[in-house]
Amino acid sequence: MNSTFRVGNLFGIPFYLHPSWFLVLALVTWDYGRFLATSFPGLGPLLPWMLGLITALLLFASVLAHELGHSWVAKKQGIDVKSITLFLFGGLANLDKESKTPAEAFWVAIAGPLVSIILFGLFTAIGATTAIAGPIGAIFGMIAYINLALALFNLIPGLPLDGGNILKAIVWKITGNPYKGILFASRVGQLLGVVAIISGFLGNFWNILIGWFLLQNAGQSAQAAKVQNQLAGLTAADAVTPDSPIVSDILSLREFANDYVIGKTPWTRFLVTDNAGQLAGAIATDDIKTVPTSHWPQVQVKELMQPINFSTAVQPDQSLLEVATLLEQLKVQELPVIRDNGVLVGMIEKSGIIRLLQVRSSANPA
Repeated sequence: MNSTFRVGNLFGIPFYLHPSWFLVLALVTWDYGRFLATSFPGLGPLLPWMLGLITALLLFASVLAHELGHSWVAKKQGIDVKSITLFLFGGLANLDKESKTPAEAFWVAIAGPLVSIILFGLFTAIGATTAIAGPIGAIFGMIAYINLALALFNLIPGLPLDGGNILKAIVWKITGNPYKGILFASRVGQLLGVVAIISGFLGNFWNILIGWFLLQNAGQSAQAAKVQNQLAGLTAADAVTPDSPIVSDILSLREFANDYVIGKTPWTRFLVTDNAGQLAGAIATDDIKTVPTSHWPQVQVKELMQPINFSTAVQPDQSLLEVATLLEQLKVQELPVIRDNGVLVGMIEKSGIIRLLQVRSSANPA
């Protein structure tokens, strides 16, 4: 989420605030402070606003607890939580990856609303079993109500809400395909967004904002699900770069220059294989300039070859979704594709994956 700034760590999770958070903080402080000033005139001119600020902070503490519920369950499943961000519409726990099973996805999704319901019960019980009254009692009642509303709102069955993630898990369980679950829940989220916007034009401006939020985020989820579904149905072999820059180590520099460099391809570096077809190193086209052209027929590629360290390689039958994820995680543009026996198949590039998806989309328009 853009424009956020970090305010610290919570249980090892980076914690961020979006500037829109301050807007809601001010609005809640003003609105509830005004309510307290009207309901309890004996509070004086300053105390209602201080209590209004405390109420606003308790509201966001409740949202934070909600997100920590998601995060705690995700961590139990071995999923890294990159950050938690508070913003205009609540909070967002940014998870490193999806759960492995529909059941695990369900528990990550339901954890947040369960925390909110527990907090609702806790504040309600405190208010009902103690002598707390006056403005403090009103604040306790408001926080209880907020947590109930937070739980119920998030259980609406459309992405990006928790209810949408629950629906996703259910559809995933039924179909066996997580991306169908995401797509279905996203479409429901888009529908709910449209309904909210229409209702907003009938008199509630906040519904327009909420509807826009649902529509935008659900649309992004649907698009991502389509791409992920395509990638999951393909393998690394499908995206290997045609005529990958691979040469044999026994080629002479003259053969290398004539057959692969001069007037041939834009490649500036080639992978070098040995007699068994296994990756042996790499040679840059500029390297041959260090050898006089008169010696090119006698000098072999392996004499100029440099060691190469690909800490990670992919196999031809590996899911293209896994490969794309790996490229993102490693922050690299290309990876070698190597068979189990060590034979180099070719290179797979991030740009090549994008081109493959574009070709398939053109051939099969939605």
